[in-house]
Amino acid sequence: MFQVIARSTPVTRLLASRGGVLVEAVRGRKSRTDPKAKSKLGRIKTPPPVDPVEMVVLTERFKEYDLIMRALRLEFKEEMLRKRYEEEVGSLAEERAKQEEKEHRSLMAWNQEENLRMLKIRELRVQKEMEDAKLKKTEAAILRQQALEDLVKEKEEDIIRLHEEAKTFITLENLDQRIDEALDNPKNYNFAIDKNGRVVKRTVLQ
Repeated sequence: MFQVIARSTPVTRLLASRGGVLVEAVRGRKSRTDPKAKSKLGRIKTPPPVDPVEMVVLTERFKEYDLIMRALRLEFKEEMLRKRYEEEVGSLAEERAKQEEKEHRSLMAWNQEENLRMLKIRELRVQKEMEDAKLKKTEAAILRQQALEDLVKEKEEDIIRLHEEAKTFITLENLDQRIDEALDNPKNYNFAIDKNGRVVKRTVLQ
């Protein structure tokens, strides 16, 4: 509990222990330890009524006011910092801007030269690719022509071979002659061969 020291007892205040808290008594006010007044024992505190529409309007206005004030503070702060920066490093900033402009121009010139160099390289590469494509196309045409000539030559050889083989075909004109030749020269096809294709056994022709 706090020790209450009245104004009328300065000696008591001086003699009070250092651990106590000096609280001056005020006329007409209760101390913290006084009980609740009898006339207010049954009183129930109710908050004042609030109009919802007014509450919404006030909330919106407060948000708008807060945003405006925040923007103004930021703008004033930015302006103050800009002025301070210009005052402190104004000449240095101007010199730095000139140096950056000079460096930018030199870099742009180097970029232009580099673009021209890459353009020449690209043109040479495209020209070489076109020449290679043309050469490949010519080689492909030559290969197709060679393949066509080989095919024609092969077909001609097949035709010549068929003409030679046609001389041995059996026709109505040489049918009797071929029959006589077959009867005069009988052949025995009943034989056995080994793995090397040599005849190892043959039956006697009857």
